[in-house]
Amino acid sequence: MNASSVRPGKIDVVVVGGGYAGVMAANRLTKRDDVAVTLINPRPCFVERVRLHQLVGGSDDAVVDYSAVLADGIRLLVDSVTRIDAAERGVTLESGGTVGYDYLIYAVGSGSADRGVPGAAEFAYPTASLEEAQRLRSVLDDAPVAAPVTVTVVGGGPLGIETAAELAELGRTVTLVCGDRLGPYLHPRGRRSVAKGLSNLGVTVLDGPGATVTTVTRDAVELSGGRELPSTVTIWTAGFGVPDLAGRSGLSTDAVGRLLTDKTLTSVDDERIVATGDAAAPSNLPLRMSCQAALPLGAHAADTVLSRIAGERPADFGKGIAAMCVSLGRGDGVFQLAHRDDTAMRLHLRGRLGAKLKEAASASPVKQLAGEARKPGSHTWPVNDASRRQRVQAEHGRSLAKPSGPA
Repeated sequence: MNASSVRPGKIDVVVVGGGYAGVMAANRLTKRDDVAVTLINPRPCFVERVRLHQLVGGSDDAVVDYSAVLADGIRLLVDSVTRIDAAERGVTLESGGTVGYDYLIYAVGSGSADRGVPGAAEFAYPTASLEEAQRLRSVLDDAPVAAPVTVTVVGGGPLGIETAAELAELGRTVTLVCGDRLGPYLHPRGRRSVAKGLSNLGVTVLDGPGATVTTVTRDAVELSGGRELPSTVTIWTAGFGVPDLAGRSGLSTDAVGRLLTDKTLTSVDDERIVATGDAAAPSNLPLRMSCQAALPLGAHAADTVLSRIAGERPADFGKGIAAMCVSLGRGDGVFQLAHRDDTAMRLHLRGRLGAKLKEAASASPVKQLAGEARKPGSHTWPVNDASRRQRVQAEHGRSLAKPSGPA
């Protein structure tokens, strides 16, 4: 590979992935005038993933022009990376050619998991990406509300809850199949509020024994308890997956495929590669998928690169998450507060206040990215997870205790 420098005389940093974490990192890197930043992303627009359920329901398009969130001087390359060559410090592009780097920030994000359920790949509609949500929106638009259309949403996490609520508010007949539990993250009090909000919208919620989908057909879903549900449109929101770029490139990953890093977010294989966002597993303890995690992770990844450029030791990552927000249509919501180690508190806010807080939380990331673009280095996240250090040490101890493989 003969990966050429992007801008001669500059320190080239390539950011792979233009989501919340990637854009935050790219903007922050512009603190130094001698750093040339290239952001590689497969789409020409920024996707507000927190609004994909609104896209499905028709209340938002879930996209923002990059000019609104990306700092001047950042080179946006609309393409996909097919391989990282750490030895040559270059990436191969899907369109052909290569781009060289001095440092690389791995921010490829997450998407739908391999569903592994018979019929799901053929007959269920995932919603984790912009294109998937747009396709589902088109399918629903072609299914008149007045017709006897039944919608089954598979997955009891935030995306499943929010998608079910959006469609029920539009008059659709919706069943939410959760598996073991509705809203597993939520405190039982918050879970009851979510269940009540869904009930008020007419959503049928199935969870507990027998509520796991085992087969999907063109017009039905079969459950582990033996029940078959008619389903005109089946929506799949369960599971979590990340692109396999790191693994295909010979870099160390966890079992899901997230790039393994140390406490500074630096790859365990190469100090020139730093990971951030959903596709990073810092100290083998990844944070919950959320904007609240993505923004400080993105800022920290950039700070790690900037520290290395300056010849300084990067700081350890130790930020926490303060809440989970769940919308229940346009006028209701639950704002679940959390301890700094990201475990749910008893305290939550609901109703119209919950909906307003959810909307504020959804709008905030774009504003924070725009603020960082205008003034790189200004983003701060006050929530610190004081117990993370102990959990990292415990994980490190377990790793050392594992027997090594054959020589």
